[in-house]
Amino acid sequence: MHHTNFIVREPLLDPAQRVIGYELLWKHGEGAVTDADLEALVGFVAEHFNDDEDGWLLRDKLLFLDAVPAMLSTDALFALPPERTVLSLQARHLMDPDTRAAVQAVRAGGVGVSIRGLEVKHLTPALAPYASHIEMRFSGVDVGAQARTYAAARQSSLRMVGRPVTNWVDYDASAALGLDAFVGKLHLTPRPGNPVKGLNPTQTVILQLMQMVQNNEDIPKLESVLKRDPALTYKLLRNINSAGFGAGREVQSIRQAISLMGYAPLYRWLTLLLASASTSGYSPVLMETAVVRGRLTELLGQAALGKGEGENLFVAGMFSLLDRLLGLPMQEVLDTIPLPTEVVHALLRREGKYGQYLALAEACELSSHLVGSLAGSLELSPLDVNKAHLSALAWAQAVTA
Repeated sequence: MHHTNFIVREPLLDPAQRVIGYELLWKHGEGAVTDADLEALVGFVAEHFNDDEDGWLLRDKLLFLDAVPAMLSTDALFALPPERTVLSLQARHLMDPDTRAAVQAVRAGGVGVSIRGLEVKHLTPALAPYASHIEMRFSGVDVGAQARTYAAARQSSLRMVGRPVTNWVDYDASAALGLDAFVGKLHLTPRPGNPVKGLNPTQTVILQLMQMVQNNEDIPKLESVLKRDPALTYKLLRNINSAGFGAGREVQSIRQAISLMGYAPLYRWLTLLLASASTSGYSPVLMETAVVRGRLTELLGQAALGKGEGENLFVAGMFSLLDRLLGLPMQEVLDTIPLPTEVVHALLRREGKYGQYLALAEACELSSHLVGSLAGSLELSPLDVNKAHLSALAWAQAVTA
């Protein structure tokens, strides 16, 4: 296992803006990634996304991985669920008969194969035995026209993936034609067209509760505020009962729920809820990115800062997208929510005790070459960062399900 590479991810959206999968890429400090490295990635991912008790931790998400012909026969592939795995292969490799045979074998086993770098004129029914997906590069000149050409040439059995899709207009053009889209930076921009700004009534209640939790107010007081929002109460009880806090008995009272849960987890749960209760027309991918970022920031900082800082790290990561989720400038968000000074420094300038961990978590989303230098300055090894990254991705599936 080469411990010099960092995993970065890109979400894949379907035409309804849902995240249907992730592409995981190896980023090397400077040089190119070797074939052996790519093979190692498969093994690493298989090891971290498979759980003896819970099975495949990415649930129903597809996992796209870069592939080279040598990888098609790697044993690690057998440790990945075939129907959730898609290997991305350069079209030129299909010129080789041995590779074609290997691709057919992998496809027969149910693994997806995405062909890259194919010219439109080669989109023919003859590809069907070799590919489940066809990836096209959008050059950015006229994505709509480009997408139409592909849609016209498309064979019904192939899913089409366009990338990079960098704005919502291009996304809509490809979605209208039934293309899936790998998004470049798009997942960090709110969906335009819904002018609702600021906080809705539910969010106002959540904020009040967050303040009370931070001030350590007693449970009856929290309970009286929660009672004003039946939907919130329902969510709290459902969350408690599904997460197994009740350990074998149904939790029916708010008081019991809060005492079982504890204040720190309650605060974290309210954070998640504040973001998901947004009505500003954000896209679901923004919410999921916020959850992954929160958890990743927490996991990256825990070793150095200690478990006690977990909530603050999580809130820093999660809230770093709250301005976009609420449709407000960050400063306005911070005026509404009382947060510890160190969290504010992280959110406004990526400074202070939490700032660099947040910056590193962000770098993992943008195929940024900064990942290596940020990790280095925090004395985190690629292995530490990669483990945290996969763990945060898995956690987010469980939370947003």
